[in-house]
Order: sequence, then structure tokens, then C-alpha cells
Amino acid sequence: MFDGLRRGLSDLIKRLTTGTSIDKDAVEKILIDLEKILLQSDVDIKLTKELIERIRKKSLEEKIPAGLTLREYVLKIIYEEMVRLLGEESADLKGKKRIMFVGLFGSGKTTSIAKLARYLQKQGLRPALITVDYHRPAAVEQLLQLGQQIHVPVYYDKNYNPYEGVKDGLQKLKKYDVIIIDTAGRNALDKVLADELKKIAEIAKPDEVLLTIPADIGKIAGVQASEFNKLVGITGVVITRMDGTAKGGGALASCAATGAKVKFIGTGEKLEDFELYDPKRFVSRLLGLGDLETLLEKAKEAEVKPEKMEKIVEGKFTLQDYLEQIEALQKMGPIQKIVSMIPGLGMLNLPEELLEKQEEKLKHYRNIIQSMTKEERENPEIISLSRIKRIAKGSGRSESEVRELLDQYSKMKKLIKGLGGKAGLQRGILKNLAKFGFKF
Repeated sequence: MFDGLRRGLSDLIKRLTTGTSIDKDAVEKILIDLEKILLQSDVDIKLTKELIERIRKKSLEEKIPAGLTLREYVLKIIYEEMVRLLGEESADLKGKKRIMFVGLFGSGKTTSIAKLARYLQKQGLRPALITVDYHRPAAVEQLLQLGQQIHVPVYYDKNYNPYEGVKDGLQKLKKYDVIIIDTAGRNALDKVLADELKKIAEIAKPDEVLLTIPADIGKIAGVQASEFNKLVGITGVVITRMDGTAKGGGALASCAATGAKVKFIGTGEKLEDFELYDPKRFVSRLLGLGDLETLLEKAKEAEVKPEKMEKIVEGKFTLQDYLEQIEALQKMGPIQKIVSMIPGLGMLNLPEELLEKQEEKLKHYRNIIQSMTKEERENPEIISLSRIKRIAKGSGRSESEVRELLDQYSKMKKLIKGLGGKAGLQRGILKNLAKFGFKF
């Protein structure tokens, strides 16, 4: 799993930042481990060796800037070099009206198109889709179903002519903000596919040509990107299945090395599991340093209200507030992803089973609170034994789970209230944790 790279790197950084001392020998040990981690993630040997040598030279031969310790300087260098390895600049699709997707069979192209459409909807845009993938059985039906899920129109030619499909589709969908075109894939980049893609590109005149590449092909991604670039001039890459392979780092690094800009990454099966690739944010998460920018964006999408958070931090919150926080958390995605974005928590490498258990428990808590009356949610202290029995029966959970929820709620409220008046880091961390419904 790609999670292995994150755990390996965050463990390494934790060792660097919490060790009793840091000297030349300690730096060398860290570099040996970093090299192993990158090679296990299928990063090219040459790229890995060059990165390790740059870190070694800067850490041990260059003068440490004033105000920094060797420990801080090494961390800074590792972060900067990892960003350089995985692509230095973030690139979005602002102002792009026509986007054409290309890729081989099984790369996740059609699903990525629907994910991008959903992403654009969140930006306030109105996307529409055209499919000219008439070679793969059920490809048209797949995109029609995905389009229906997110309420996006899908056009295809009834006679399955790809060239007429593009021409007519562009005309019929011209009122939409962005038009995304799904082209045919092949088992290999043969002449038939090459000729078809060239002709479609000539008709569509796309502002953007995105190549989908599955992360599990690792360092071969750069070669594939170069081949497609020669053919149709790709402007960006979408790396899919980043959550399901240990080779994601290799795919990202090889694309960066060949100059192919990775613009988006697919991080799961859901249509929401799709994000703009920002190397700085991505590396920050990999190293366990958090990613507050993405975290705040997700909170905004989930409509987490600042005034509500102020109320919670001050200890003035009810079970209704707690329910709203659980629902907001569930909109933001799996707890494991959210934890990786909170500075400091990413380094803890909390067991996946523990996080999954917590996620399941929050679902149960949601059911329990929803089985309460409005009065019980606003004034939990009135919940008696007879009410507990009724709530347990209505939610399909046990009485002990209802009592556990009330106990955790009470502890959380007291602790937050006790810490709420303290300034600085404590308050900031508490805000983030309370936002996601974590127990204390």
C-alpha cells in the first residue's frame, strides 16, 4: 500500500525530530533508511542516489544557516529535496474549457473523468462529458451511470462514430463551463489508437490533454508519459489508485523527472477521492508534518462553521453539536486521511485498525444521537435509565454503547472547557481535534 511510504517517511522524520542527539553518524543512518524507503516505493535508483547525495552534501558540507540547529536544517533539506523529487509546482485547470483524457486500458480513465467533473462542480463550475470510447464494451454505459450519479450530462454518438461524437458533442454542450472528453483506450499504444487520438485532438482542439496512469506501474509511468506526449502533446498527468500500491512514489518521481506535470491524484474508489496534486502539501503529509491548507478546504466543503467551533472550544456544546461534527467529519473523508493532515498526528502512525474502529464507532454514535429527542440532544443530563433503554432500542445499539457515548461526551466537554481558556498551541490543536469528533 502507498500508506507504507507515508509510514516509513513519517517514522524516519519522527526519529530525526525526537532523538536525543543528531550528529554526522545519525544523519548517515537516516539517509540509509531514506534510500531503502524510496527504493521500496519503486523510485528509480539513479534518482534516489542523486537525492541522497544532495541531502548528504547540503547537510554535512554546507554551513548551517543562522538560527537553525543541524536537526532543523536536515529536516528542511529532506522536505525540499522530496518536493523536488516529486514535482515542484502545483498546476490547476483554471480557465480551461475543453479537457481531453487519454490512457491505456485499465488505467482508471473513465472513473477519473467523473471524479474531475465532481471536483469542478465543487469549484462552482458546470461540467459536461463526451464519450468517444466505443471500443471497450460498456464504456458508454459506465460514463452514463457516473454522469447520472453527479447530475452531469453525457453525450455520445448513436452511430458510435468518434469523430462525429466529438464534433456534435462540442456543439450541443457549448453552454457548459467545461467539456471533458473520454477517448478510447488500448492494451498498448498501437498505430490504430495513435491515429484516432490525433484526429480527435484535431477536431476537439483541447485546452488540456490529461493522461491517466495507474500508480502501480511505478517508474514506468515516466516512459508512458513520454510516449503519449510525443503522440498528442499531453499537458498533465492524473495518477490513479494511489491508495492501493507501494509504487506511488516511483510513479510520481518518474513523471517529475520526465517533465510531465502530475495535476491530480486518485486516492480511493469514491468519486470524492480525487485531489489537486500539490507536491509541497503532499510531501508535508508524507513526512507526518500535516497539511492544514487541504484540511481547511475539506472543512469548508463539509460546511464546518467557525462560530460552531468557537462554541465547542469554549465547552458550550450539546449532543446536537456533536452530531453535526460527526456528520461534517464523514463528509470530509476517512479519518485516516484527515489525521495525516493534522500537524503532529501524522507522525504518530496510529494503527489503521484503530482508526477504522474509531470511524465505525462514530457511525454508531451518530445513530444513537439521531434516536434521541430534540430535548435530550440539547440537555443530555436529563437522559435517565429508561431513556437510555428507549434510545438503545431505537438506534439498534446496546445500552452500554449509549452510556459510553454519554460518558465520552461528558469527558470531552469537561476537558475542552478546562483547556479553552489557554492560549496558543493547546487551543489550536484542540480546535482541530474537536472538529473531527475525536475522543479525549
